[in-house]
Amino acid sequence: MKYYYLDNAATTPLSKEALQAMLPYLTEDYGNASTIYTLGQRAKRAVEESRRTIAETIGAHPSEIYFTSGGTESDNWALIGGAELGQGQLQRTSAAQAKGTSESSSSEADGSSSSHPVGHIITDVIEHHAILHTCEYLEKRGFDVTYLPVDAEGHVDPDAVMAALRPDTVLVSVMAANNEIGTLEPIAEIGKRLKEYENAHGQRILFHTDAVQAYGHIPLNVDALQVDLLSTSSHKLNGPKGIGFLYIRRGVKLPSFLHGGEQERGRRAGTENVAGMVGFARAAEIACAEMDARRARETTVRDHLIARLLAEIPFTTLNGDPVHRLPNNVNVCFKYIEGETLLLLLNEKHIYASSGSACASGSLDPSHVLTAIGVSHEDAYGSLRLTLSPETTMQDVNEVVELLKPIVAYLREQSPLYKKLSL
Repeated sequence: MKYYYLDNAATTPLSKEALQAMLPYLTEDYGNASTIYTLGQRAKRAVEESRRTIAETIGAHPSEIYFTSGGTESDNWALIGGAELGQGQLQRTSAAQAKGTSESSSSEADGSSSSHPVGHIITDVIEHHAILHTCEYLEKRGFDVTYLPVDAEGHVDPDAVMAALRPDTVLVSVMAANNEIGTLEPIAEIGKRLKEYENAHGQRILFHTDAVQAYGHIPLNVDALQVDLLSTSSHKLNGPKGIGFLYIRRGVKLPSFLHGGEQERGRRAGTENVAGMVGFARAAEIACAEMDARRARETTVRDHLIARLLAEIPFTTLNGDPVHRLPNNVNVCFKYIEGETLLLLLNEKHIYASSGSACASGSLDPSHVLTAIGVSHEDAYGSLRLTLSPETTMQDVNEVVELLKPIVAYLREQSPLYKKLSL
């Protein structure tokens, strides 16, 4: 029975090439990469070769690539480590300044918090929850976080980033591409502006981007972007689950996140997931080598799908930037329907997609991304995200549209608001 998998932003199938690359390290060369005997050293060589392969895909040095368990860990490490690093720098600067003033002794004596600054972080309101929830955690630790708004297409304004900077700002985090609406953010422009600010004011501010959705789908070069930290995940580009990496620019002394052994040059403890690293590297190598062809193919199919949805299903709106978006992302709102019910009916037709609403703690909440770009709660409940793969064909999306149209019509017939409109 044919099915239509259109949730590739959630996860992707493991490619045959990645699986074949992984198998020897699951069956024959299964040694611990931290050991000195032959079996372990074979694994170690595979780890370092994977690191080199991945570094090349973003224009980095292999020593700047640190393997993690995925995007969430990478984001947590970048934000918590970056915040702690910046906090330490602020406190050292504050202590040095206080030492040169007569008020320093009285400030220390009365326990004034001014001599122990915490730090300020800038992010935006449409980040993935791996960023937003980590920022909430850091707020509980005393950090001040500014959440920048976005425009109606989901763009972060570089001017707003610069206007939010303060003397105690230690970290800026803006995603490369939004996971729900696909909008591409102006990372290179923000990176350029932050570097200019650093040169003018002598204030070092770390710049992080969550590139989980972007990596392998659009070109990324860490020097062109001028980022200090970059997070990715393997399973978004036909690699295995449970593996990702954090790029840490040379010279950034990010504190260790996991403590224990000396893996990942002493900065990320835990036995190496050798097969995962090898599979990730192979998947990334293929995705980046075939990127131009994949983007062209996906963009053509994507735009055709968007055009049909907007033309053939009334009261449908596109979310996100219509042009500067991920090549495989389609996110629309169907007015007068409820997305969760839509997904259930699509599932009956073997169409696998996702909605902008998420069920959490027993209550159905609209997407924070859609509400941030000005979509009403009512319309946000009727959102649908369809994310393509390089294998998705014109025939596939044409069949999906034909299956989707009567489902939307049926759900609207059940809607009191739609019935009132049609009277």
